[in-house]
Amino acid sequence: MSTEATNVHATAIVVGKTGLLFLGASGSGKSSLAFSCLAAAKPLGLAAALVADDQVFITRRDGAVIAECPPSIAGLMEIRYTGIVRLPHVSKAEMHFAICPVDPATAERLPPEDEQIDVTGSIRLPLIRLSVTSVNPLAAIMAKIAVDLD
Repeated sequence: MSTEATNVHATAIVVGKTGLLFLGASGSGKSSLAFSCLAAAKPLGLAAALVADDQVFITRRDGAVIAECPPSIAGLMEIRYTGIVRLPHVSKAEMHFAICPVDPATAERLPPEDEQIDVTGSIRLPLIRLSVTSVNPLAAIMAKIAVDLD
């Protein structure tokens, strides 16, 4: 079964075979955290690629949540205060987790277990809250999902 794609303000990446969808308000740290994850994957020997930054088309196909990139921004990521960079990318990938950047000054110290988030009106993903000041966000994500990302 396929649904119509919804344009979501987000950043989508894939590390190994695991899709990560970074959600949050403009300026919340989505792109910075995603970029840090992509950069951390390479020394670990993990394949990693950008799917889309800023605009992501989300749809459900055969039970999977799929993120697709609008062709006009393929391979481009805006890193705040740095500019737009070109990165290795894929045009679409399955998403497995939503990542929400949080400010440690205002965030709950221990968020609820098994939290989920509505990505669209009909699509939900498991949610991982991640500090915008995380030194190694990919390691934090790997620890939270307790699996290798390959």
